[in-house]
Amino acid sequence: MRALLLVVLLAAATVHAHKPSDSYLTLHADGRTLRGQWDIALRDLEYAIGLDANGDGAITWGELKAKQPEIDAYALARLALRADGGDCRLQAVEHLVDDHSDGAYAVLRFAARCSAESYQVVAVEYGLFFDLDPTHRGLLRVERGGDTITGILAPERPRLEVSAEGRSKLQQFADYVREGVWHIWIGFDHILFLVSLLLPSVLLFQGKAWIPAQRFRDTLWDVFKVATSFTVAHSITLSLAALSVILLPSRLVESTIALSVVLAALNNIWPLVHDRRWMVAFGFGLIHGFGFASVLADLGLPRDALLLALVGFNVGVELGQLAIIAAFLPLAYALRGTWAYRRLVLLGGSVAIVLVAAIWMVERAFDLKLGLI
Repeated sequence: MRALLLVVLLAAATVHAHKPSDSYLTLHADGRTLRGQWDIALRDLEYAIGLDANGDGAITWGELKAKQPEIDAYALARLALRADGGDCRLQAVEHLVDDHSDGAYAVLRFAARCSAESYQVVAVEYGLFFDLDPTHRGLLRVERGGDTITGILAPERPRLEVSAEGRSKLQQFADYVREGVWHIWIGFDHILFLVSLLLPSVLLFQGKAWIPAQRFRDTLWDVFKVATSFTVAHSITLSLAALSVILLPSRLVESTIALSVVLAALNNIWPLVHDRRWMVAFGFGLIHGFGFASVLADLGLPRDALLLALVGFNVGVELGQLAIIAAFLPLAYALRGTWAYRRLVLLGGSVAIVLVAAIWMVERAFDLKLGLI
């Protein structure tokens, strides 16, 4: 059971921020010209080619400007555009810097000179950072007049073709389902919160001690209540935030998500709420919904398929969540009566989760990189 502690600590050692590696690629096609803007995180460029010349931990405009030819060559070599089957030659035309919710981004604006005379069908082949980070995603927006078409480029889907008619509703729905599943699987804070609630689900708290549950049916009902409460709660705030009805600062949301993980794990060590953990799942699920919404906003919401995107992403999140439960619950139930489960998995795992989430909370609240683990 020491494996659980190892997994938690390895996750902490490799993940400090909630947001995964993304770049934002926008193409403007009006049938006669094709131009683009590419926002790439400075932290990703620093890792790939090195930007911090003096090693002081801060990237200045001067350092970025000195590396601009290298950035252009590196990025544009990993992007290919074809218009109506003809190759396009990409040329950088302007360089800027912009801030996203997770930090500073280099902005590369470029023009595409294509052999075709029109741009009815645009094919995008994307390979940025895939060799360095398999979790990286390219978030694509193609603007044609008043229409916006979105897509997600990933190592398993590096090519996307967009026609003047746009992408079908089913294709867009499948994209958002996939990204919902992917996000819950790489969202370690969401996973640790869910695991913290699941750890005691195979036990009962009686006489100030955890004892094994007697019937799997009772365990399954407890997990159903917890999972359903979490689902309902984050679906509410995800929808409200995605529709811009309620917006909260990203740092507040991410810090509170980390706090929710700390409190959920502490409750396993010193049980204050043991009969109604579904209420804890619902309360903190509302905060987690705002975290999901920030990811969905970054993916881009197609104006003509807003409801489809919301439903697809939510379905994906739930499928990913159910997969985690299905993998965890049978094994936990089988081991529930052992000393190793109660001491090493429940208590030891909860202590490890508290430590990891507490570091995340401090990092997010004060915008720090502690580098402790």
